[in-house]
Amino acid sequence: MTNKPHRLPGDPDRAAMIERMIRVDHAGEHGAVRIYDGQLAVLKHGPAARAIRHMAAQEKRHLDAFDKLMLERRVRPTALSPLWDVAGFALGAASALLGPKAAMACTVAVEEVIEEHYRAQADALGDDDPALKATINEFRDDEMSHGATALDYGAKEAPLYDALSAVVKTGSRLAIWLSTRI
Repeated sequence: MTNKPHRLPGDPDRAAMIERMIRVDHAGEHGAVRIYDGQLAVLKHGPAARAIRHMAAQEKRHLDAFDKLMLERRVRPTALSPLWDVAGFALGAASALLGPKAAMACTVAVEEVIEEHYRAQADALGDDDPALKATINEFRDDEMSHGATALDYGAKEAPLYDALSAVVKTGSRLAIWLSTRI
């Protein structure tokens, strides 16, 4: 018995669903790289910067994997890529200007949303496309690790943690929704 995800009328077919997944994941990994670029433009030295460099390297590896998938599967990128390029850098720089703990709070918020997003994608795939599902699960584990690292670096001690987290999570969810469709 295969695990076929339940589809509702109006839901995209399997091929369209997978294209959307690759498109939005590519956009998200691009955004993550840009957030870390912005943070590192401000936080050049110190323990937090070293941790961010490590996380940024993993995000770059994720982006490279989705670049490859987009080419192999002929998936168009989101038309919003230029916006995410600027917005990601701005979010990273702004959070870092509030200090290393705020930069880490931004990371926790983003990674919590991405972990939910990747988990939902893996569930939606069911037994379809095991290679893509394995990639998504691997990257989800990395994102969870980034969130844990950020907590270890005092994310919850950031000024206005709850407000910052709520704003970043809302923006991340909106970016996911838009990038899936546009």
